[in-house]
Amino acid sequence: MTLELASARVVRKPWGRTDLRPWSELGCDGAAIGEVWFQRVDTAAPEPALLLKLLFTGEALSIQVHPDDAFARTIGLPHGKTEAWYVLSAAPEAEISLGLKRSLTSPQLRAAIVDGSIADLVQRQVAHAGEAIVVSAGTIHAIGAGLVIAEIQQRSDATFRMFDYGRPRELHIDGAVGAATAGPAPVQAPSERLSDARLVVARSAYFVLEQLDLAADTYWDIEADREVWMLVLEGSAEFDLLLAIMNGQRRVISKDTLALELRGEYGGSGYVSDSDRRAVEVHMANLRRKLNDPVSKPRYIETVRGVGYRLAEPD
Repeated sequence: MTLELASARVVRKPWGRTDLRPWSELGCDGAAIGEVWFQRVDTAAPEPALLLKLLFTGEALSIQVHPDDAFARTIGLPHGKTEAWYVLSAAPEAEISLGLKRSLTSPQLRAAIVDGSIADLVQRQVAHAGEAIVVSAGTIHAIGAGLVIAEIQQRSDATFRMFDYGRPRELHIDGAVGAATAGPAPVQAPSERLSDARLVVARSAYFVLEQLDLAADTYWDIEADREVWMLVLEGSAEFDLLLAIMNGQRRVISKDTLALELRGEYGGSGYVSDSDRRAVEVHMANLRRKLNDPVSKPRYIETVRGVGYRLAEPD
């Protein structure tokens, strides 16, 4: 399996935030950022089936619905959009909406969109950090203000807006009525503990969302026959080394540069001692063990003797 470092794409939204810290250093130009999309660096590479993104809400998002695969194909799209949210941060009383309080007929749903009463019919609930929610295609939903959410989804931006809190954006009434399952949200399956380190928090026909809590000094292999996205929320020195090497791609990163980055001196030219370089070597040996990446036949990290390290040539 080829290991890649995703690039980040900023998506500006009227409901976003101007300060994404501590989750991201992107932006800072005063314009509201609503989403950060993670995507492949090589634009010519095959498009992934899934999209991983972060959402930052300064205001409530529109009440909306996404089509399922069958409906999407009737309007010329390759597939629909089922997604899952993992709440990273929630302000007190921050809310999400999922499904309706009661079932509506298509004419009733259309009338509720037209007169705005759909805002009173959605089922609201307080959001909590660490919570995971599956949003199946066809489920009417919304995300409130004051949230930071990691979202995994089918790679589609098909959205039918039903209510937008007075913002001057188009509503998609016909599409929403055709795509929506106008009733309560499906019951979500409970989380499933696979091991002390692995917890399945959300599951759909398109993806499985796991929370990994890896203890220090443990070693893990990833065995997968399809794409896997990993979002690291907390890490150690070894991860910082891996990130620096992946950012460099096939460019050799010196031990001195890595030592400075471990100290937080990015792009700096500070003093690096022999003990600093030995610390890099120790961390790199630990990282190799965690990746099951032998020096003699590297899959991920190649040592350039006397100089430093770089990303190994893909198979």
